[in-house]
Amino acid sequence: MTSGASSPLAAVPLASHAAGLREGAIDLHSQIDDALRRIDRYDAQVRAFLPEPGRADRVHAQADALAARYPEAASRPPLYGVLVGVKDIFAVDRLPTRAGSAIPAEEWAMPQGPAVTRLIEAGALILGKTVTTEFAYFDPGATINPHNPLHTPGGSSSGSAAAVACGYVPLAIGSQTVGSVLRPAAFVGVGGYKGSYGRVSTAGAVAYAPSVDHVGWFTHDVAGARLVAAALYADWRREVSREDGASMAPRPPVLGIPAGPYLAQAQPAAVAAFEVTVAALAARGVEVRRVPLLEDIAAINMRHRALATFEFGEVHAERFLRWGSMFRAASAALFDESRHVTPEAHAAGLVGRLELRARLHAAMDRHGIDLWASLPATGPAPRGLTSTGDPVMNVPWTHAGVPAASLPAGSVDGLPVGLQLAGRFGADEEFLAAAEAIEGLLPR
Repeated sequence: MTSGASSPLAAVPLASHAAGLREGAIDLHSQIDDALRRIDRYDAQVRAFLPEPGRADRVHAQADALAARYPEAASRPPLYGVLVGVKDIFAVDRLPTRAGSAIPAEEWAMPQGPAVTRLIEAGALILGKTVTTEFAYFDPGATINPHNPLHTPGGSSSGSAAAVACGYVPLAIGSQTVGSVLRPAAFVGVGGYKGSYGRVSTAGAVAYAPSVDHVGWFTHDVAGARLVAAALYADWRREVSREDGASMAPRPPVLGIPAGPYLAQAQPAAVAAFEVTVAALAARGVEVRRVPLLEDIAAINMRHRALATFEFGEVHAERFLRWGSMFRAASAALFDESRHVTPEAHAAGLVGRLELRARLHAAMDRHGIDLWASLPATGPAPRGLTSTGDPVMNVPWTHAGVPAASLPAGSVDGLPVGLQLAGRFGADEEFLAAAEAIEGLLPR
């Protein structure tokens, strides 16, 4: 599919859309009808959302209740009326959870967690559940890439990424254990963000590997991602410190490129597109410093794999005894693999997360780097729907638990690629401010 009258692609920037809803410039019910019409028109092919009988009545009723609660624009919360897609590993009150599986929904019953609850408290309206790979692993769901239906949208947060790319919603929630937010964001040409490990609770979601599971989200703009972070983080800092003084214009962030075998994992065409983006940023005043880093990326990849696989086995052990015959092939193979990961390998992974984080911070300090810049995927979305692509480019940032984002930037063979940014653990506020500055300097 290409952009045009018949294309499902549509950009709804969250920050401006949310402002329009709060101020009354965008009608609460009209935007719901518009979203439902787009779903009716396009989602039989894209398949981003799970079917839901009575969706329109449910969402309109929730909109009525929201409007009655906040009749005055001045009192409206930041996400007032914003439609949200929620990856179907997150519990949402009165909606079933299936985790991309054929296992009965009752197996996944759990209380709604703080991530969904805080969005609703901030005024968001849940439009519905989005498609996920099984158990947030590799067995794909039904979603296609709205840029080209013959290509994967990535995973595991496939439906959430596609729902934002199609303009059904300006915001969708996903999760990342390896590359399940940043990779699909790059594949479908939207923004993806995951914060520092633990700053948004994963309670109320089907776990994959609790030591490295992250909540993440998709928007079309970094300003929107910041708006969501402010609602989701219980400890969000409204004021971001500036070393250069409040009266001075901030300098562009200094980008560090981890030179060496890490970048060599990507396809040459993707690296070339990345270098074009980096050159454009440099021409706009961004200082770029190439730093030898992640020389042991193969060991990091193996360590992360062992840690996540071991915990996947723990999470699903009891479930596999009851429902193992209903696990799809990739999930069953991962469970079998988990039996061969030793407790010592798991422990090494836990320690390795902290060691890598410290190493990234030390390199940033030593070289005066604000953000790491790299590729969010090894290339554009692969052809075919039996695989969700390789998440290897996301591994070090997920393993270290640092904040990371994927911004649309460039294309290869007519498909979007992106720019991956990563920052300091815990400094999510500063990271998003810097990412927004970089976003504003990217070629359009």
